[in-house]
Amino acid sequence: MLELDNLSVTYKAGGDIPAVRGVSLSLAAGEAVGLAGESGSGKSSVALALLRLLPRSAVVGGRVLLDGEDVLTMKWGRLRAVRWSSASIVFQGAQHGLNPVQRIGEQIAEPLVVHRQASGSAADARVRELLEQVGLPAWRARSYPHELSGGQRQRVMIAMALACSPQLIIADEPTTALDLMVQAQVLTLIRDLIALHGISLLMISHDLSVLADVCDRLAVMYAGRLVELGPSSGDFRHPYSQALAAAFPTVGDPASRLAPRGLAGDPPDPQQLPGGCSFHPRCPVAIESCATSDVQLRPVGDRTAACILVGE
Repeated sequence: MLELDNLSVTYKAGGDIPAVRGVSLSLAAGEAVGLAGESGSGKSSVALALLRLLPRSAVVGGRVLLDGEDVLTMKWGRLRAVRWSSASIVFQGAQHGLNPVQRIGEQIAEPLVVHRQASGSAADARVRELLEQVGLPAWRARSYPHELSGGQRQRVMIAMALACSPQLIIADEPTTALDLMVQAQVLTLIRDLIALHGISLLMISHDLSVLADVCDRLAVMYAGRLVELGPSSGDFRHPYSQALAAAFPTVGDPASRLAPRGLAGDPPDPQQLPGGCSFHPRCPVAIESCATSDVQLRPVGDRTAACILVGE
């Protein structure tokens, strides 16, 4: 369904800023893959590159094959047809993604009218159906965004993404701004809708537990590159993936709360990346050769990891 082949994204802002460096990743039809990493790791740049939503200052290389067709070389008319109908995106800030002066029903109906040429009555019926699918009453179609809670607005964004029955949904941190109870409800909704419609999902988050709850496989990014790829269950093998997983305290565990196992330091400046493995200045198990050896993904059991110590 989706294949990223050596994808790169470089921003031109006072010099070259390599945000994504040679990412290759694939999604099968009906599969859910999670993309994780700290802020600045490049995961959102990957999401925006998939539908060519990056600013003009970005230079994109490689290929993005959506059902065999390269999104990066599509003509503008074809790209407009693909957006919403073949692939759609759910942004993390629903309040910023919705028009504050337009009713919810009108916003959900817009892609139906534009891409499916749906009549007014047919669009209204589909809007009511979508609202019910995401757990909102049909009368909410007449509400404005400010009349909804954060969780309800996020459900509206999901309804918009489903409107034209796309084959792929890209969810960029869709639950970051929500409290834990609402987050759990939205995650359950996403998981159920993906299973019901057989849609492929690329979900992006810094929270590995959120991704593991929804996705079949997890891909971990650091400094613009993939450092680990494998099943959502099982133990991580790359030191960065392990540190990212350990950074979240365990609720109800005093030892975890009083002695958090966070990751020291900050991600490197993209314009001044260290030699060798980009993670080695922060890595607790780095050896001398890590500063010079730039290891690619290598197999270890049922996953791959870009670490010289993998398998040792």
